Amino acid sequence: MPARDSDLPVLDLAGSAVDLTVALCDIESVSGNEAAIADAIEASLAIYPHLEVIRDGDAVVARTNLGRASRVVIAGHIDTVPVNANLPVRREGDELIGRGTVDMKAGVAVALVLAADLSEPPVDLTWIFYDNEEVSSDLNGLGRLARTRPELLAGDFAILGEPTSATVEGGCNGTARVEVRLSGIRAHSARSWVGHNAIHDAAEVLRILKDYEPEQLEVDGLVYREGLNAVAITGGVAGNVIPDQAVVTINYRFAPSRSGEQAIAHLRELFDGYELTVTDLAEGARPGLDEPLAQDFLAAVGGVAHPKYGWTDVARFSAHGVPAVNYGPGDPLRAHADDERVNIAEIIACEQGLRAWLGTH
Repeated sequence: MPARDSDLPVLDLAGSAVDLTVALCDIESVSGNEAAIADAIEASLAIYPHLEVIRDGDAVVARTNLGRASRVVIAGHIDTVPVNANLPVRREGDELIGRGTVDMKAGVAVALVLAADLSEPPVDLTWIFYDNEEVSSDLNGLGRLARTRPELLAGDFAILGEPTSATVEGGCNGTARVEVRLSGIRAHSARSWVGHNAIHDAAEVLRILKDYEPEQLEVDGLVYREGLNAVAITGGVAGNVIPDQAVVTINYRFAPSRSGEQAIAHLRELFDGYELTVTDLAEGARPGLDEPLAQDFLAAVGGVAHPKYGWTDVARFSAHGVPAVNYGPGDPLRAHADDERVNIAEIIACEQGLRAWLGTH
């Protein structure tokens, strides 16, 4: 076994995924500060001769090249949201508590243990551990690889280790963010009748939102709930001035049966007559569960799939023609919470599920 850099944390990839979760979480890696954990992951994987290890910025890719008929990609991000007095990790009963336990270092730990152990899998495997998922999309490490090294994302099926409470969640909703800008006429508030209050005009926009009934759309056997909500409202000049500008920011979560273009067209129709500016748009991803590899995987881990309502990086795989699902330990409702915690049984279940699948299909 080659000597390790003494400054790097030693990750025991031959041990349990539970212990490895603790070790990974205790390497603080808030978005933008992933170098240390990427170094540790790279050094720990490099000792396994069945893996080709590639470093791209603070993303680490490890893959087998066995000439198998199919390739599966398993990915997870290594960054977290900011720490808030919730490191180091502590264990209480059946749970690990601390930043990153849910989102998503438990999933990364499962992937690392399997990457080290599965030297002769029935399919070729690509393992991707990437940076900057929790921040702006243009910084996302998987997105960077998709732009500059798209061959590293190539495969017949992909699994993203996002927290799903150890169940399968297929595809994901798309997301759009728009600004509805309202214009008025500025005036002194003592003579308001000579002006026009832009903030008051926001009432009609809010009424449209309040009366809107989001759809539930079936896509390839899964029912996706849409959502349309105001997420911010701004306006005002001074305490004695009638405002001439107001902006309502709206977030639309749309089913993956709609394209981003169709989603924006729907919003323009809904807010016809208003000035609407698109500030963010990410396509969704269809479930991808009709592929044979996906069906075998689903059967191996329980046979039941659910929709993913939030947007995840499965959409990046879908954009490259790779069907993808979400599957990882941890309750997503616990993600980013100060008392973020993962049930140890879910870590074990995900490892066992992936092992069962990779040993049977």
